[in-house]
Order: sequence, then C-alpha cells, then structure tokens
Amino acid sequence: MPIPIEIKKLFSAARLLGSGDDRVTLSENELFCLLTQCCCDLSIEASVSQLPPLSAPAPSSDYYRLPLAWFQIAQAECPSATALVESLAACVAHEPDFGLYFANLAALHKRRRKYQRILSTQPRPTMNQIGPRSLLEFGGVHHELLAAWLVWRKWIYDVDGRAAQETGYLFEPVIASCLGGEAVGHKNSPVKRLNDNGQLTSDGRQIDCYDGENQLAYEFKLRVTIAASGQGRFGEELSFPVECRAAGLTPVLVVLDPTPSPRLKELIAKFAANGGRHYVGADAWAHMDSKAGKTMAVFLERYIRPPLTEMATHEDTGPESIQLSWSPEEILVRGSNESIRIPRRG
Repeated sequence: MPIPIEIKKLFSAARLLGSGDDRVTLSENELFCLLTQCCCDLSIEASVSQLPPLSAPAPSSDYYRLPLAWFQIAQAECPSATALVESLAACVAHEPDFGLYFANLAALHKRRRKYQRILSTQPRPTMNQIGPRSLLEFGGVHHELLAAWLVWRKWIYDVDGRAAQETGYLFEPVIASCLGGEAVGHKNSPVKRLNDNGQLTSDGRQIDCYDGENQLAYEFKLRVTIAASGQGRFGEELSFPVECRAAGLTPVLVVLDPTPSPRLKELIAKFAANGGRHYVGADAWAHMDSKAGKTMAVFLERYIRPPLTEMATHEDTGPESIQLSWSPEEILVRGSNESIRIPRRG
C-alpha cells in the first residue's frame, strides 16, 4: 500500500532544522530512537510499529534522562529511512495523533541538539567588546577577578539570549499544536491593535495559540506577579482581551502557576469583562489535557509539565552556589552534588 504523501512530508520535516551552518539533521539512528520512544510513551506494540528492538537499550524510559550522546550510539538493527517511514505510517494508521506526537518530540530533540552545539561553540567574549564596562567597577577588586567577572557574565548573557530565542521557536508552537491550534505571529494575526481612541489599526498582535474552529485566542502565562509584569508590559497584557473581542475572538487566559497576586486578579477580571475565559494552576493543566485529547495529553504530561513544574519550585529558593571553570577542552559548572560539562570546540 503506497505511503501517503503527508507521512513522507512529516518524516522529512522531522529530520531537518535550519539551514547552512546552523542546520541540524537527524540521522536514521536518531529517528529510530525517537520513534521507539514515542511508541513506548503511547504503549504501541512492535507488532503495530514493525520496529525492531534497540540493540543498545535506552538507559531510562524518561526522555529527559537520556543523554544526547545515547542517540548517537549505533543501533545494530536500525531500519532504513524507507522502513522508518513505513513504521511511521503504521503508527499513524493505528493512532491518528501519533504523527503530531512524533513531530513535536523531534522538534524538541532538534532544538536540544542545536543548543548543545551553541554552548560548545559560543565564542568567548573579547576585551575589545567588554573592556570599557570595567570603568563601572574598576579598582574595587583585583583586575584578574574583574576580568573573569566581565567574561563570565557576558558569555552567560549571550548563551541565555540564544536559549530564549530557541525556546521561542519551540514552547508556544508545541503547546498550541497540542491544543489543536497554532501560534500566530503579528504579521498574520487576525487580532489587530487598537489605538488610544479605541480604533483598529493595521498592526497585528501575536497569539500564543489560535483555535480557528472555536475562534479562541489563547494567552499562556507561567506565572503572573508584580515582578513578572512591569507596568508597561502589563498594559500590553490587559489590552490583549480587549483587542481579541474587537476581532470577534474569545480570549482565553491560561496561567500554569496558581500563585495569587493582585495583577493576576486584575488580568482575570479584564478577560472576563471581554467575554473571555481563564484557567489557573491545576485547572489550566486539566483544560489543556482535555483539549489536547488522549494522545497529545500524554505529550503535555511527559514533556511540558515536568520541567515547568519542577523549575517553578525553585522560584523563591536559592540559587544554589556554583563554581565555574573554563579550559580549552570544556566549560565546567560545579554544583554541590553534580556537574555540568560543556565540551568546547571551534
């Protein structure tokens, strides 16, 4: 039976990210491991997927506990690309949302691969770049310490900026797809900004998730606090439900952290005043799971909720003391019990 074109396109898209020197290309070996992971997550038997067993078994059933290096270990019975496409088609025939599940996991994996490369190749800042900044602190400590402080904080700033960029391409689009919608940029948005007189302008507004079937416009928040929402930024947040209503859409606020705050109360009231809905904390996760359906709810619970929930527990603690060291071979980040080793190249 011929493989549907959509399945072939899905497989091809899952292999590649970016272009030129930034390109990430997944090998058959990696795709085999990712397909196997998806099948394990969704309890799809080998009799359905037609995938052979891994000759080098995964050290954990939790994707986040699998080192990226494990995906590079050659699997003795790794199928060809054609056979992998056939397995993908079989899984989609068995579970229609399997294709989206696989696409999202591949997207996550590619971004993690790319970011590890960024960490390994991000250049060390030069004194030509950062030397003038020493004017603000020179003389307070010995110059060796000040120079190290300037270098570390600039390098961390640079790699954190790249992390924010890569996450922006991943976080909202993946969640939006799980909810049956899509993230919409300002250029193509059906929501237009209002001017000070309440009149529509031609400037569009980004939507975290647009549900075209039900005409919903979602706004995702990890947490709404006074610290997280400066006055200017909060004004933007308050205008979102107003502009959605003007566009004929129902605004939906999803806040994952239930921590109460006056800003959150005010934002909820603004959504309600404009015919909107809101889901906070456990209700937010329950709503997303319900809207995602059985299969994509598994993805949310395995790949989105654990990191966000765990990181939220550290909001008001620490940070733990760490020690940083830089050698030609690696950057080493030492904590009290563990270390992060970043091989350096280039």
